[in-house]
Amino acid sequence: MQISSRFTLAVHIFACIDTFGSEYKVTSEFLASSTNVNPVIIRKILGQLKSAGLINVTRGTGGAAAAKPLKDITFLDIYRAVECVEDKKLFHFHENPNTNCPVGKNIHHILDDKLIRVQDAMERELAAITLEDLKRDTQKFLL
Repeated sequence: MQISSRFTLAVHIFACIDTFGSEYKVTSEFLASSTNVNPVIIRKILGQLKSAGLINVTRGTGGAAAAKPLKDITFLDIYRAVECVEDKKLFHFHENPNTNCPVGKNIHHILDDKLIRVQDAMERELAAITLEDLKRDTQKFLL
Protein backbone atom coordinates (compact mmCIF):
# COMPACT_ATOMS: atom_id res chain seq x y z
CA MET A 1 0.00 0.00 0.00
CA GLN A 2 1.17 3.47 -0.76
CA ILE A 3 -0.22 6.92 -0.08
CA SER A 4 -1.05 8.57 -3.38
CA SER A 5 1.05 11.35 -4.86
CA ARG A 6 -1.71 13.89 -4.10
CA PHE A 7 -0.14 14.53 -0.70
CA THR A 8 3.36 15.26 -2.01
CA LEU A 9 1.90 17.28 -4.87
CA ALA A 10 -0.05 19.38 -2.38
CA VAL A 11 3.09 20.00 -0.31
CA HIS A 12 4.95 20.92 -3.53
CA ILE A 13 2.14 23.37 -4.33
CA PHE A 14 2.57 25.09 -0.96
CA ALA A 15 6.35 25.29 -1.45
CA CYS A 16 5.77 27.01 -4.82
CA ILE A 17 3.14 29.36 -3.39
CA ASP A 18 5.54 30.44 -0.66
CA THR A 19 8.61 30.64 -2.90
CA PHE A 20 7.09 32.37 -5.91
CA GLY A 21 3.85 33.96 -4.67
CA SER A 22 5.30 37.41 -4.07
CA GLU A 23 6.75 37.60 -7.61
CA TYR A 24 4.35 35.59 -9.78
CA LYS A 25 0.72 34.61 -9.96
CA VAL A 26 0.83 31.00 -8.87
CA THR A 27 -1.69 29.44 -11.25
CA SER A 28 -2.42 25.81 -12.05
CA GLU A 29 -0.35 26.16 -15.23
CA PHE A 30 2.56 27.62 -13.24
CA LEU A 31 2.30 24.77 -10.72
CA ALA A 32 2.00 22.18 -13.49
CA SER A 33 5.30 23.41 -14.94
CA SER A 34 7.02 22.93 -11.57
CA THR A 35 5.47 19.54 -10.79
CA ASN A 36 5.34 18.14 -14.35
CA VAL A 37 1.74 17.15 -13.68
CA ASN A 38 -1.30 17.95 -15.81
CA PRO A 39 -2.92 21.28 -14.82
CA VAL A 40 -6.29 19.49 -14.46
CA ILE A 41 -4.86 17.39 -11.63
CA ILE A 42 -3.33 20.49 -10.06
CA ARG A 43 -6.71 22.26 -10.21
CA LYS A 44 -8.38 19.29 -8.49
CA ILE A 45 -5.83 19.39 -5.66
CA LEU A 46 -6.19 23.18 -5.40
CA GLY A 47 -9.94 22.68 -5.09
CA GLN A 48 -9.45 20.16 -2.28
CA LEU A 49 -7.07 22.48 -0.45
CA LYS A 50 -9.49 25.38 -0.89
CA SER A 51 -12.42 23.29 0.42
CA ALA A 52 -10.33 22.48 3.49
CA GLY A 53 -9.68 26.21 4.07
CA LEU A 54 -5.94 25.89 3.49
CA ILE A 55 -5.60 28.08 0.40
CA ASN A 56 -7.41 30.90 -1.34
CA VAL A 57 -7.74 30.69 -5.11
CA THR A 58 -8.59 33.68 -7.26
CA ARG A 59 -10.42 32.63 -10.42
CA GLY A 60 -8.88 33.27 -13.80
CA THR A 61 -5.25 34.24 -13.64
CA GLY A 62 -5.35 35.40 -10.03
CA GLY A 63 -3.42 32.49 -8.58
CA ALA A 64 -3.32 30.70 -5.24
CA ALA A 65 -2.18 31.79 -1.79
CA ALA A 66 -2.05 30.16 1.65
CA ALA A 67 -5.20 30.95 3.63
CA LYS A 68 -3.41 30.88 7.00
CA PRO A 69 0.07 31.50 8.33
CA LEU A 70 2.39 28.61 7.40
CA LYS A 71 3.00 27.82 11.07
CA ASP A 72 -0.73 27.02 11.37
CA ILE A 73 -0.88 24.48 8.53
CA THR A 74 0.40 20.98 9.29
CA PHE A 75 1.17 18.08 7.03
CA LEU A 76 -1.79 16.35 8.69
CA ASP A 77 -4.08 19.17 7.53
CA ILE A 78 -2.82 18.71 3.99
CA TYR A 79 -3.04 14.92 4.16
CA ARG A 80 -6.65 15.07 5.35
CA ALA A 81 -7.53 17.60 2.64
CA VAL A 82 -6.26 15.60 -0.33
CA GLU A 83 -6.21 11.91 0.55
CA CYS A 84 -9.25 9.78 -0.10
CA VAL A 85 -9.21 7.62 3.01
CA GLU A 86 -12.50 5.82 3.48
CA ASP A 87 -14.11 6.27 6.90
CA LYS A 88 -10.87 8.00 8.01
CA LYS A 89 -9.18 4.58 8.04
CA LEU A 90 -5.77 4.30 6.43
CA PHE A 91 -5.94 0.51 6.16
CA HIS A 92 -8.67 -1.22 4.21
CA PHE A 93 -9.60 -4.77 5.08
CA HIS A 94 -10.43 -7.41 2.50
CA GLU A 95 -14.20 -7.68 2.41
CA ASN A 96 -15.03 -11.29 3.27
CA PRO A 97 -12.53 -13.23 5.34
CA ASN A 98 -13.53 -16.86 5.67
CA THR A 99 -15.56 -17.17 8.86
CA ASN A 100 -15.01 -20.94 8.85
CA CYS A 101 -11.27 -20.37 9.28
CA PRO A 102 -10.01 -19.65 12.80
CA VAL A 103 -7.76 -16.87 11.48
CA GLY A 104 -10.36 -15.48 9.06
CA LYS A 105 -13.11 -15.20 11.66
CA ASN A 106 -10.79 -13.46 14.13
CA ILE A 107 -8.64 -11.31 11.85
CA HIS A 108 -10.33 -8.07 12.91
CA HIS A 109 -9.77 -8.89 16.59
CA ILE A 110 -6.15 -9.71 15.77
CA LEU A 111 -5.32 -6.64 13.66
CA ASP A 112 -7.72 -3.75 14.27
CA ASP A 113 -6.09 -2.27 17.37
CA LYS A 114 -2.60 -2.61 15.88
CA LEU A 115 -3.60 -0.85 12.65
CA ILE A 116 -5.23 1.95 14.63
CA ARG A 117 -1.97 2.42 16.58
CA VAL A 118 0.01 2.59 13.33
CA GLN A 119 -2.37 5.16 11.83
CA ASP A 120 -2.37 7.22 15.03
CA ALA A 121 1.45 7.27 15.05
CA MET A 122 1.57 8.41 11.42
CA GLU A 123 -0.98 11.15 12.09
CA ARG A 124 0.95 12.38 15.15
CA GLU A 125 4.09 12.70 13.03
CA LEU A 126 2.21 14.53 10.25
CA ALA A 127 0.71 16.88 12.84
CA ALA A 128 4.18 17.72 14.17
CA ILE A 129 5.40 19.12 10.82
CA THR A 130 4.20 22.54 9.67
CA LEU A 131 4.60 24.40 6.43
CA GLU A 132 6.88 26.76 8.34
CA ASP A 133 9.25 23.79 8.72
CA LEU A 134 8.96 23.18 4.98
CA LYS A 135 9.72 26.84 4.28
CA ARG A 136 12.92 26.69 6.34
CA ASP A 137 14.08 23.59 4.47
CA THR A 138 13.12 25.04 1.09
CA GLN A 139 15.12 28.20 1.78
CA LYS A 140 18.23 26.13 2.57
CA PHE A 141 18.19 24.68 -0.93
CA LEU A 142 17.40 27.95 -2.69
CA LEU A 143 20.44 29.80 -1.37
